[in-house]
Amino acid sequence: MAITVVIADDQEMVRTGFRMILESQADIEVLADVVDGEAALDAVERHDPDVLLLDIRMPRLDGLEATRRLTARGSRPRIVIVTTFDLDEYVHAALHGGACGFLLKNASPAMLVEAVRAAAVGDALVSPAVTVRLLRELAPRTTAPGPAEPLTQRERDVVRALARGRTNAEIAAELYVSLSTVKSHLANVQAKLAARNRVEIAAWAWESGLATKAP
Repeated sequence: MAITVVIADDQEMVRTGFRMILESQADIEVLADVVDGEAALDAVERHDPDVLLLDIRMPRLDGLEATRRLTARGSRPRIVIVTTFDLDEYVHAALHGGACGFLLKNASPAMLVEAVRAAAVGDALVSPAVTVRLLRELAPRTTAPGPAEPLTQRERDVVRALARGRTNAEIAAELYVSLSTVKSHLANVQAKLAARNRVEIAAWAWESGLATKAP
């Protein structure tokens, strides 16, 4: 069953580009693309998508306020902010407002697809450059709780790469393993840490100092 998506951005070229990227995937279907936050709220009511891609700066209603309103309503779609602006205040406002992803528009097509798929299953994905910058503020702390059971060396390698902003595909290439192996390691780590998503895994890596340790 396809992941359904609504796109909200005031630039037609961006909407068209996102639609082309997403519709090239067999498991993703774009139901609508709209020009502002008000239209996004209407589209969510009309189409009930799995994932909503929202720009921040849009006429009538910006993406951050649209996110807050949808979250307050308990709306079903998982929200991913896709913007040109990576200001820390925007990142914090988006994630605290209920978004489960934050991507920059210069992210690769693969990253956009990965963000949609992650959101659809309740995971969170933040642009690597943004993640690393924010999480470095946490490093290192000695108060980070340890895993329920020790991580294997390979799991530590995967987590270290994740914390440094690598995508699953990049981790697989760096470690010379399959994409499914990377996902398996991350699932094991998530269970050991009782983490909700990859962002929390990365946060633990910076807090514990693992992210800054040499392999």
